[in-house]
Amino acid sequence: QVQLVESGGGLVQAGGSLRLSCVASGSIFRINAMGWYRQAPGKAREVVATITSGDSGNYADSVKGRFTISRHNAKNTAYLQMNNLKPEDAAVYYCNADIRHSSWSTYASTYWGQGTQVTVSP
Repeated sequence: QVQLVESGGGLVQAGGSLRLSCVASGSIFRINAMGWYRQAPGKAREVVATITSGDSGNYADSVKGRFTISRHNAKNTAYLQMNNLKPEDAAVYYCNADIRHSSWSTYASTYWGQGTQVTVSP
């Protein structure tokens, strides 16, 4: 079994910064892609940023230039540095990871964290 735990959310004024962390633990051989998603009230969950095992990041247009995704493979951790936050960034942010459980199979299972709330005041 695998668990993803996010942290770092909170209340910040517009223009401020937050850094989210996501730690994976459990039966992990290797983590493939990791990502951050968000869901605002009444809206569908949307991708914010993803990062491959080779550290290649991709971003939603709405956060390009403001957010940076990174990872520390030895710590099974992903980060999301969020700068110049806007009220429209307010949402519950979820971590996602594709995880291999063994060396003899390339099959990867997808896991989600429980989410961390980000609130941005005008």
